[in-house]
Amino acid sequence: MVTRDEDPAQAASRLTGRRVTGGRTSHGSPVEVEFEGGTTVMVKRGDGPGAVRAEVAGLRWLGAAGAVRVPGVLGHDEDWMVTERVPTGPPDAGAALRFGHALAALHASGAPAFGAAPPGGPVEAYIGLAPMRNAPGADWPAWYAEHRVLPYLRAAVDAGTVRPGEAAVIERVCERLPELAGPAEPPARLHGDLWNGNVLWGADGEVRLIDPAAHGGHRETDLAMLELFGCPHLGRVLAGYEEAAPLAPGRRRRVGVHQLFPLLVHAVLFGRGYAEQALAAARAALAG
Repeated sequence: MVTRDEDPAQAASRLTGRRVTGGRTSHGSPVEVEFEGGTTVMVKRGDGPGAVRAEVAGLRWLGAAGAVRVPGVLGHDEDWMVTERVPTGPPDAGAALRFGHALAALHASGAPAFGAAPPGGPVEAYIGLAPMRNAPGADWPAWYAEHRVLPYLRAAVDAGTVRPGEAAVIERVCERLPELAGPAEPPARLHGDLWNGNVLWGADGEVRLIDPAAHGGHRETDLAMLELFGCPHLGRVLAGYEEAAPLAPGRRRRVGVHQLFPLLVHAVLFGRGYAEQALAAARAALAG
């Protein structure tokens, strides 16, 4: 009988059928576990109902594009997942340029709709520890407002992180999204939580992406999040992206619009500082 009380080593052995010979046995997540023969894997416990299924589906959907590499999933159930461990090295300018090319190819592989979940992934998914609903839509400005900005704005107001009077600033951005969003684009296949911590610079010189909140969205959202939290050689990443798939004119003016989503998620999870950043981004977007 399987219980949530098993440790990562036990879960890894059960899910892969391989004998564990080393590694950590704490209940932290993710942790490294070593199999007989010396192979080391990563074992992660889901943070909520459907979290593992969403992450596994996201990794497989991103990997299926044949663009940016992701760790292979070696086994999973509703509570645990086992993936390949990626040996890492220092960030490299050449790898950054290749990552930009590959990220453009990933986005270009597309999605059935804005908000589309990965095949086999749940509608009720997560971005980090925050719930994220994958409800499809055909029009990016309307979908982004309804499913990516306003739910977290309401949660932040309910928590007292954003004051009711301040919420009107972000609501005005939502109202003006049709004019602020730039030229219409088809749904892109997004990583969805693309901050530097989810970018692994492989020792082999190739980038891997982990911990996706994958869905169909606007490709500039991934780029804006990567820029928001910083990334080594970001200029080279963006240069590679532009070489492979040039962005519509005016992207710099739209960065704050796309950063509203991750900033409000962080405001809900981590407090007032991120709310102030979201308000600053909204005011800048309205000012043009």
